[in-house]
Order: sequence, then structure tokens, then C-alpha cells
Amino acid sequence: MFTFINPFLLGAASGLRAFTGLAVVSWAAHLGYIHLDHTWLAFLGFAFTPYILSLMAIGEIINDKLPKTPSRLIPPQFITRVVTGTLCGIALGLSSGHVLIGALAGAIGAVAGTLGGAQARGFGAKLFGRDLPAALIEDACAIGIAISAIALIP
Repeated sequence: MFTFINPFLLGAASGLRAFTGLAVVSWAAHLGYIHLDHTWLAFLGFAFTPYILSLMAIGEIINDKLPKTPSRLIPPQFITRVVTGTLCGIALGLSSGHVLIGALAGAIGAVAGTLGGAQARGFGAKLFGRDLPAALIEDACAIGIAISAIALIP
């Protein structure tokens, strides 16, 4: 069951913020929560990778609040989120021996997170009368979902 749920959750977090899921997976690999040694994603656990991905995630969180940031629904943004969600799923799949299920769950989660996040943020922006509170809630959800997905690994 966790073979599908955890990659789906990481994919959903990547749908909300493209680099958040990948940064959390990198920290998990670096700290030994998931084992990617001797796989093609072993670089996620290297010494500096979590720091680099965390800086990229923070940059994305800041950039997301800028008025000229394009919609997540345009192809380059959407594809990036699906790719990072799929990579998160593959990383968990490599760690548990279910690569295809992990990749598929991560990709589906990324699509759900991207589309659902856009709808939820739009609703929140209308509810609050401006976008910033909705964006900050979305940031917190992305981080919380990604960390929860790693914490739930049996």
C-alpha cells in the first residue's frame, strides 16, 4: 500500500512546488531514510545535493510570489512538476524495489497536485481577497505533505 501512497504524496507535493518533493527525497537519501546507494539516483544522497535542492526549492517558493511568475498550467511548468514528481516516485521505488509503481504513482500525484493546487489556490485567493495568504498555505502544504510521505515509510 505504501508503495503507491508515499510516491503519490511526493508527486502531489511536487505538483504544488516542483522542487520541494525532490529536496525532501534528497534529504531522506542523505540521512539514510531511503537507500539509493548503487542506483542511478545515488547522487540525491550525496553531501551537497540536499543543500542545492533546498536552495532551489526556497528560490521557487520566493519566485512563486512574484507577479510575473507564469501559471503552473503552462506546458513547461506542468512538465517540470510531472518530471520531478516522477523522479521522487522512482527514488522511492528504487528504495523499495517497485520502480514502475513508484514512477507511475509519482507522476499521477504530480498531475493531481498541479491541477488541484491551482484550483485550491485560486479558491483561497478569492476567499482571502488576495493571493499571498493562499500561496503561503500552499507552501506549507507542499512541505508538510513531502515530509509526511517520508515519515510514513515503514
